Amino acid sequence: MGEEKANDNRGLSLFAEDGQAVKLVGIARLANQAGVADTGHSTEYRAIQVRSILNHSVSKRGLSFGKSINPYRGCEFGCRYCYARYTHEFMELRDPALFERLIYVKQNAAWLLRQELRKLRHGEQIAMGTATDPYQPIERRMRVTRSLLEVMAECRGLNLGIVTKSTLILRDMDLLQKFAARNQLSIHVSITTPDTKLARILEPRAPRPDLRFKTVLALRRAGLRAGILCCPIMPGINDTPAALDAMAKRAKAAQASFLAANPLFLKPCSKATFLAFVHQNFPALESSYEKRYEDKAFASRAYQKRVSDLLAVVARKYGLGARRAEPQPFRETYPADPGQVQQSLWPEQAKLPRSAPTDTIKRRFSA
Repeated sequence: MGEEKANDNRGLSLFAEDGQAVKLVGIARLANQAGVADTGHSTEYRAIQVRSILNHSVSKRGLSFGKSINPYRGCEFGCRYCYARYTHEFMELRDPALFERLIYVKQNAAWLLRQELRKLRHGEQIAMGTATDPYQPIERRMRVTRSLLEVMAECRGLNLGIVTKSTLILRDMDLLQKFAARNQLSIHVSITTPDTKLARILEPRAPRPDLRFKTVLALRRAGLRAGILCCPIMPGINDTPAALDAMAKRAKAAQASFLAANPLFLKPCSKATFLAFVHQNFPALESSYEKRYEDKAFASRAYQKRVSDLLAVVARKYGLGARRAEPQPFRETYPADPGQVQQSLWPEQAKLPRSAPTDTIKRRFSA
């Protein structure tokens, strides 16, 4: 650590490849100058001085928000599919594992937000938690997310969406209710699977799925708009009609305002981590994933449509609303029953032997 600090004065980093220090600028330089704020099990937290907290967002996935807030850089939950690992590359941290082991805590976040909100257009959508969970474990001590909500709760006319896997959001119920009384608020609790054993290896340090369902129910009973993101949908793992039907049924029991789902988005930064997970736990699917995501981050349009169609079926079956605040009517062309949709949404899966994961998921991962 001492040698690294010695380089700070020159704006150099020892994280460069081949042991060669490189000139750092922007966020990379700020990250290299960040001092240690705390430590945890296999995790180090650094206090980073940033120049802005409200980021302009341009989404290649067609997401509707124009601004985003991420109180932290990096996330402790260690989800194997996480697309946001690339954000550490901006700081010249190329090892994907550092995204979950080296967490940056943004300093003076509330003060920065107060200044930047003055320039925000009325009604512009803000998303919190797009690249890092705002309620990951370090938030219990650092309380950066809470400080941001304290600022926003004093405002009127904001449109905020929060995405989290954490039950810690319930701590801020008072601020969430205060904010919702004068602004638009949608809370998205991410639950990839209701299967605890599968979730444990897929999202190793995130709260159990059953606790997240209870969190949705608590938020709903408090009068807040809260729904479930079943993301990502992973071919051969959680994409069958039965799996989505079970998720929708649990969402209904939790009184979720909506259920949304999107296929796996596999950026190069997360590909090695996710494929290693597939190799270890679903070896029969490995070659299919390598082929499908060989030269692109998105699933095929045909697969995306199948997921969308099946989601519409189960959402209509259980009376779940749309993700956006104003529900849109479902198309009449959707099949009336999930059983009418092919049992696998990935054609190659039909060719897998009986020992493939689709035949063994229940045995291997059932609670």
